[in-house]
Amino acid sequence: MLSEDPVGEEMGGNAIRAYELAKALAGEARVEVVLAAPVRGRPPQEIALVDFDREDPTALSRHLRGVDVVLALPQNPVVAAVLGRSGARVVYDLYDPKPLQMLEAHTGSTALKRRYWSTIALDHVLEALAGADYLICASERQRDMWLGAMLASRLITPAVYDADPTLRSVIDVVPFGVPDLAPQTGGPGPFERFATLDPDAEIVLWNGGLWNWLDPVCAVEAIALVLERRPKARLVFMGRPPGVAGQDRQAQAARALAERLGLLDRAVFFNDAWVPYGERGAWLARASCALSLHVEHLETRFSFRTRVLDCLWAQVPAVCTAGDELAELVSRRGLGAAVPPGDPVAVADAIVGVLEAGRAAYRDALAEVAEGYRWSAVAAPLVRYVLDPGATHRPRPPKLEAPLRRARALATRSARALGRAARRIS
Repeated sequence: MLSEDPVGEEMGGNAIRAYELAKALAGEARVEVVLAAPVRGRPPQEIALVDFDREDPTALSRHLRGVDVVLALPQNPVVAAVLGRSGARVVYDLYDPKPLQMLEAHTGSTALKRRYWSTIALDHVLEALAGADYLICASERQRDMWLGAMLASRLITPAVYDADPTLRSVIDVVPFGVPDLAPQTGGPGPFERFATLDPDAEIVLWNGGLWNWLDPVCAVEAIALVLERRPKARLVFMGRPPGVAGQDRQAQAARALAERLGLLDRAVFFNDAWVPYGERGAWLARASCALSLHVEHLETRFSFRTRVLDCLWAQVPAVCTAGDELAELVSRRGLGAAVPPGDPVAVADAIVGVLEAGRAAYRDALAEVAEGYRWSAVAAPLVRYVLDPGATHRPRPPKLEAPLRRARALATRSARALGRAARRIS
């Protein structure tokens, strides 16, 4: 298992997925699993960990000796080449639609910078589609998108189709999941973090990140309206703003609006530190409602809002923007409410409705749906592939079929090398 995100007490979505799938494989498949990732703070003890620095991918080679299968997100060409030479079956995880995220993440940057990052993200995915022995993604909607990309890249040949007309043996769905064990609700939570938070507050918890493709501004606008009907309601942002310059515009705008409305640290609270992965249960346990809002764009349609799953796990009803698969699930199964994008009035009405109904009204439906998303259940296609004695290396397409893509991959290698050299000089 390969993760570029740090693994430890504080983990982002990519690290969480790698860590939880590693545990599921070790538990369900009973195979030896090693997670290669940057290690930060106190690492978890359930899985063997080795340190991985993506800027020094050659060091990864020694960890790949004798490995049968390696699972990773799409990698830069240098790491992809190391994986390809390892002799292991390579599984690429496409749950994170990074090319669509990059279109939105760098909207405030120059045209050249936007083209650079979008090209790199897309090339990584195209290399993964061509170089994987097996692919997984988070939803059927994502799978449709990646099948279209494979078709356009001439990867679905008659021979591939004849071998498996469903292509499930090539790409299948492994959603983000929830832990098999119930949340640990002890420990510090929002009331311990914010001294001015009233003990009887109704917490509306934003338990995800604050990326530019999300809409925390609408959340602040909505809570100002909610206060007129539910004066004890408090909006708490559990996740800290992104640490990458330019990718925190929405976070800064939300904070500025809260301050302008006189709500900052009175009815709107920002937690500027990561909540340790093992402690998030305490925050969710104290929430009356969860909130996940985004703006309408391509990333929305193919996203898989992973933090909404924590709401199922902790049995917290969610108010979320319509448009993605989990929002449809929330609406269809009565797990909260789905609202139109960019509509603070609709968001406020939904929050008030959920608060008036109370958590208990949603508990049974949330628990039933969460059962199907346990990591031990969602990992089943990956477990089957790992344990399949007949699963061999997938035939690679002829290298000349995509000369332009390979030329761009070479340019990416060169650009990364120049960037590393510039950092050493400076």
